[in-house]
Amino acid sequence: MKQQQINKSAISYLLTGLQLIRQPGLRLFVILPLLTNFLLFSGGLFWLFSSLDAMTQGIINQLPEWLSWLSYLIWPLAIITILLVFSFIFGMVANWLAAPFNGLLAEQVEQRLTGQQSQEVSIRMLIKDIPRLFLREWQKFLYFLPRALFCLLLFFVPVLGQTLAPVLWLLFCGWMAAIQYCDYPFDNHKIPFHTMRAQLREHKTVNMTFGVLVTLLTSIPLLNLFIMPIAICGATAMWVDRYRQ
Repeated sequence: MKQQQINKSAISYLLTGLQLIRQPGLRLFVILPLLTNFLLFSGGLFWLFSSLDAMTQGIINQLPEWLSWLSYLIWPLAIITILLVFSFIFGMVANWLAAPFNGLLAEQVEQRLTGQQSQEVSIRMLIKDIPRLFLREWQKFLYFLPRALFCLLLFFVPVLGQTLAPVLWLLFCGWMAAIQYCDYPFDNHKIPFHTMRAQLREHKTVNMTFGVLVTLLTSIPLLNLFIMPIAICGATAMWVDRYRQ
């Protein structure tokens, strides 16, 4: 049974997450992050589409004159790159604001999957825990920032920035998405951030695949409103299968 669980794929964990968010006892913990996502998404999407043409043209203008004939090929890559960058920033801000509720959702999912009761969480306990949760999000941000800057600088390198950089950015976003969503059950058990990253690397293929799928789904309008709770539930199912013991 344990070997079957370990052999589960990233897609199966996402499907498990989709099943879990529809269960009655978890709906309250799903609705609150959804409301956060909706408010952010509405404003962010309006800004993105009002600026998309100018940003895309700016990327195309980075091409040398002798490679201007590539603009028709680079145009869709530029749009995909902008959508990926937007989806990651959108997801990061949403995760900061919804962190307390995301931790509760992961806790409730783990309790349901393992059958073990956790202590009842009061509003007072939740408020008291907010500084620790924000500190954890800050650790993620400090891990993300220098690596993101390196990836983004690659976009300004002629040719390389319009071909290889989008692929590297997608892989990096996938790894960060795996860290973001898998961290909630790890953090609920007070496992240090660096220990969590080391354990994720032991199953890097499934975690990277999981994160890339989440990143791609986050870039799809409307669907990205629901991907956060699905990813948290799926990542918690992965925690129970692979890391809890």
